[in-house]
Amino acid sequence: MPLVRSRRRGASLDPNRLVTWLRSLALAAILTLLPQHAWAATGLDGAAMRWPYALPFAGLLLSIALGPLLFPKFWHHHYGKVAAAWSLLALASLVGFGGIMATLAALVHAMLAEYLGFIVLLFSLYVVAGGILVTGDIKATPAANAGILALGTLMASVVGTTGAAMILIRPLIRANRLRRHNAHVVIFFIILVANVGGALSPLGDPPLFVGFLHGVDFFWTTRTIWLQTTIVAGLLLAIFVVIDAWRFRSEPPPGDAGPARPVRVRGLVNLVLIAAIVASLLASAMWKPGIAFDILGTRLELEDIVRNVALLAIAALSVWLTPDEHRQANGFTWEPIREVAKLFAGIFVAIIPVIAMLSAGHHGAFAWLLSAVTAPDGAPREVAYFWFTGLMSAFLDNAPTYLLFFELAGGDPQVLMHQLSGTLASISMGAVYMGALTYIGNAPNFMVSSIASENGIEMPSFFGYLLRAGGVLIPLFLLLTVLPVAPILHWH
Repeated sequence: MPLVRSRRRGASLDPNRLVTWLRSLALAAILTLLPQHAWAATGLDGAAMRWPYALPFAGLLLSIALGPLLFPKFWHHHYGKVAAAWSLLALASLVGFGGIMATLAALVHAMLAEYLGFIVLLFSLYVVAGGILVTGDIKATPAANAGILALGTLMASVVGTTGAAMILIRPLIRANRLRRHNAHVVIFFIILVANVGGALSPLGDPPLFVGFLHGVDFFWTTRTIWLQTTIVAGLLLAIFVVIDAWRFRSEPPPGDAGPARPVRVRGLVNLVLIAAIVASLLASAMWKPGIAFDILGTRLELEDIVRNVALLAIAALSVWLTPDEHRQANGFTWEPIREVAKLFAGIFVAIIPVIAMLSAGHHGAFAWLLSAVTAPDGAPREVAYFWFTGLMSAFLDNAPTYLLFFELAGGDPQVLMHQLSGTLASISMGAVYMGALTYIGNAPNFMVSSIASENGIEMPSFFGYLLRAGGVLIPLFLLLTVLPVAPILHWH
């Protein structure tokens, strides 16, 4: 009976909350009717720029890395203002360099062609996954923990790393709450579910969705790097089982907690809505009506309008159809997605001059980077692309880093998927896999860590996590570089 009453309450939202939410949805829908593809004709000459134009971008990323560590209270209350300040500094430098109209065109392109589609997908997955509630008692044995990690790894490419992480992290925490040693479980969860598992589709990880928005086929990564992902994920699961079994042996025997409650999944309507998200992305990839509009050099494609409106409508349905009690039991709040939205907006603005300089190739300030990933005969070095993309993803966030190296490799999706498939595979693997090296490497990492800390798990500091994750991952990546079974990566 409580469940029946709960469902009815879930369908009757508070009027004030509903009005506020509908206003936000209307604004988002209006923005969604703006462009989604093609580089804007900004008129910014990246060859004439020098490295100081990249300082706002570097400052913002350094703030994201050190702000929560050195000034946690200030950062928690003012992170949006910090991101806005660095963004405004980047825009001011561009106005001085290229004028108001060129800067406005670049801003329109960054926000509408790069950022909006990315955040709409992340928002819809976060909302829908937040309505799925897993209840019941799970014994925190190495086998059960490994099963949850394996399930999350498989789910990540279907519902996204954010979706899989938000669905499974709380059941995992509840199962391991009473164990003395439990931080390693969350660390491996971040590595596998919030990162590596998302390597096989644009739904899985933000950088791959950025590639999808730039013309990479939906199933390209599935066909191309499934073997490498299987190797990395399988070895990580094996390492986890060894570590967790060793830790589990030192745990005191559990007391008698009474009969275990069966595991149940509630909010099943959201599984249908996740399928609708997948269908929306596939439809937008296949449906090309050829209708487009140009705004300040950025093209508006009809299929992108329909896709984003559909994603927002799916999120609205999830809020309407899911009982409020399900989200409350999940500890669902809007703060994590709000934080990600603000910080990524700042990143996508501050990165504008960096993209312009990279686009200048050998004539730009980052010619040294192009030389590092290119052989004397002009052929790309796949191993260099893998490591440079990966290590920069760990500290610069993997979505904009993917975009940087995508453009550095030429930015033509047809060429990258065929003649330079090894290069695109190296960029994709580096961005997805090595996003797990730090809390800021991928959007869900920090969310999972925050949820774990709020629930009493003592998570390591930024650098503590880096040492632990690096100790596990770097040897695997070195192995991946030299394995004969992974011929994608080669030095030229």
